[in-house]
Amino acid sequence: MDIAQSVQALSALAQSTRLQAFRLLTQHEPSGMAAGDIARTLDIPQNTLSAHLAILSQAGLIGATRCSRSIVYRAHLDRLRELTLFLLKDCCNGRAEICAPLMADLASCC
Repeated sequence: MDIAQSVQALSALAQSTRLQAFRLLTQHEPSGMAAGDIARTLDIPQNTLSAHLAILSQAGLIGATRCSRSIVYRAHLDRLRELTLFLLKDCCNGRAEICAPLMADLASCC
């Protein structure tokens, strides 16, 4: 991931509804969620959600597939991994002992 891609992804996540939608989708992996279910869960109109999901999709953070009459959205966890690694790659100038608490927190959530 380069700087332009990371800025696009971070910009997409720098809005509360989009961040909530992305976090919701990460919680529902690997099955994803239908757009209507996302709108109901977040209590926002579907047309508003559609605009937010488009921005997340353009940033490569989510994808959509048609499933019968619904559109199911899924988080692109590989893209999240790329963004996280981009942010942490040069962390602490290679001093593992400084990054150890961060890595432990990341490991415990999974």
